[in-house]
Amino acid sequence: MNDDTEPDRPPPGRGPLWLWLLGGAVVLGALLWWLADSFPGAAGGDGMPAGLTYNLIWLVALGAVLMVRIRARPGTVLKQAAIWVLIGAGLILAYSFRDDVAALKDRIVAELLPHQGRVIEDGQAVVFRRARGGHFIVEADVNGVTIPFLVDTGASDLVLSPADAQRLGFDLARLRYDRVFITANGRVKAASVMLSTVAIGPIVVHNVRASVNGVAMEGSLLGLSFLDRIGGYRVKGNTLTLLP
Repeated sequence: MNDDTEPDRPPPGRGPLWLWLLGGAVVLGALLWWLADSFPGAAGGDGMPAGLTYNLIWLVALGAVLMVRIRARPGTVLKQAAIWVLIGAGLILAYSFRDDVAALKDRIVAELLPHQGRVIEDGQAVVFRRARGGHFIVEADVNGVTIPFLVDTGASDLVLSPADAQRLGFDLARLRYDRVFITANGRVKAASVMLSTVAIGPIVVHNVRASVNGVAMEGSLLGLSFLDRIGGYRVKGNTLTLLP
């Protein structure tokens, strides 16, 4: 009795896994040889980053497994590979343009929140946009408390409103209001105080003379007792630049 059935054969196009692994090993060997010849010490010495050979081994091994899967299910695997390639390309682009993205973010924040400012010139100077109403509003860290100031180059002192002075821990009832200022609203009494630190971004000034206004104010004023202690300031168009 003749048996016409044929023995089982592997599906066409598939090869044994060991052949793919062998091919991967050959490719890896060629890469390592080229690496050693072109970049002495690339396997972890001073010539190239440490661990490059280790990463190449993983890359070739994963490539061999991927080739096997492609031959088994080409459509599905190629779609998945394309997705991962796009993800990887996006990550590479995001990393490559990280400085530009950060600068763009800072510009947007400076436009939307002009009182927060934008650090420029290698992290030294701070730029502020003119706020609505035509004034420059600067957010400063005073003794660890965030306080917004209206920049006033006509004020000899940094002037705290009573509300901001209380936020800083000053007891208004115990202050001596022995200073007199002539303002647009007439004569105003104020009390002298000393602020340990006033910081605006990377610019930090210690032991800043200030005055607590004797009557309520809409906000505190950033005057010359601070501005004269920094490297300088300039106004150009709608921008104020504070220099360290």
